[in-house]
Amino acid sequence: MAVDRAQYSRRGFLGLAAGAAGVITLTACGSSSGGSGNGPLVMTVWGGDPDRKTYQKRIDLLVKKYPDLKVKLQLIPSDSYPQKVQTMIAGGSGPDIMEVAESVNTYASKSQLLPLDDMAKKAGLDVQQRFGAVGSIYSYEDQLYAIPDRSGAMIVYYNKELFDAKGIGAPTADWTWDDALSAFKELTVPGKQWGYGGAGWWPQWWSFVYQNGGAIIDENGRPTVDSPEAVEALQWAGDLIFKHKVVPTKEEYADMGADVGGDQAFANQKVAVNATGFWAIAGLTTTTFQWDIAPLWRGKQQAVSAFGNGLAISRTSKQRDNAFKAIEFLTSTEAQQEIIAAGQDVPANLEVQQSEAFTKPSWMKGDVDMGVFAESSEFVFRAPFIPEWNEMQSAIETGLADFWIGKERSAQKALSAVQESLTSLIKSAG
Repeated sequence: MAVDRAQYSRRGFLGLAAGAAGVITLTACGSSSGGSGNGPLVMTVWGGDPDRKTYQKRIDLLVKKYPDLKVKLQLIPSDSYPQKVQTMIAGGSGPDIMEVAESVNTYASKSQLLPLDDMAKKAGLDVQQRFGAVGSIYSYEDQLYAIPDRSGAMIVYYNKELFDAKGIGAPTADWTWDDALSAFKELTVPGKQWGYGGAGWWPQWWSFVYQNGGAIIDENGRPTVDSPEAVEALQWAGDLIFKHKVVPTKEEYADMGADVGGDQAFANQKVAVNATGFWAIAGLTTTTFQWDIAPLWRGKQQAVSAFGNGLAISRTSKQRDNAFKAIEFLTSTEAQQEIIAAGQDVPANLEVQQSEAFTKPSWMKGDVDMGVFAESSEFVFRAPFIPEWNEMQSAIETGLADFWIGKERSAQKALSAVQESLTSLIKSAG
């Protein structure tokens, strides 16, 4: 489901934000830099023009509140972002504030980021109170390295018209795997319409693993993808395609068009249910059918992936206090309102998520239950953001390639091979 992955890495509400051709720099200035160091704070982010505009509006609010600060925003293409910022840090001129996501602990393990616990305590910032379950998601070895900025749980999109036609009640957080499968079967019309978009992307099937009481990496940093809980979860996801036939195969997706995945198939009414992130709303604002969102169903327990980013401080920053002062404001209720106004993403700040500005945004057409994001935040599990994140993802994708096309139907065999790869990978890294 490569299209979905691309949307995650370059989210933008008004359409998939294309990577910038080069570094775009904007500056918001006050009277002086304040604190130690000279010149403006440098803040690096990735994304497209909608992201640049929204960040700049938030920075403008920051400078208005603290005229002694200067901030220079640098927009870096997504694909080159990690290499660019690590080169900056290695050269002693890393950004003061930098956007991070799953690779946060790649930076932290190399001592490229500052731990923020003491700064948060000094500023009176309670991350659990402000952000809920995702407050400590960017932690490594019991130290916090980034403050959540945007964070929206994976949610369920469902076609209300198809549900009503079959007399099926709306999905809820209390649905079980059996409830979901029963609905998918009712909503499937062989060769024409499928009940569910599928779970081939890691945030989707990982959610099932954690719902089943399993984990990808345990608390001691050891791979556990071949555990009975993980195997059962992956097998359930695979059986939806090849046994129950309620999810399109790779070939059936290809027949719908180039690079079509669950998001586009749902918008085209080819699948009745799709589990994905906030960004899918962008393709639904002009649809003619009725749709809504709901929390992901449960397994033995509630668990769901969250999509988001955080703001960190590089170890080369010479204005650390000012950088944290900026981050604290950028994640405040005042600044995060701009994320809503632009329809950019889900604000990480729970108070903002629960506000009427988000639950009833001015840009939303139709009656959509946006409160689902705040409700789902209670179920978010902490993904294993290990330093070897990129290598882990590559090993999993390679190891499950045959499983997702039906060449290997046994989740046990597939995950046993992945377990060996991850064990070797993590041992060699240690």
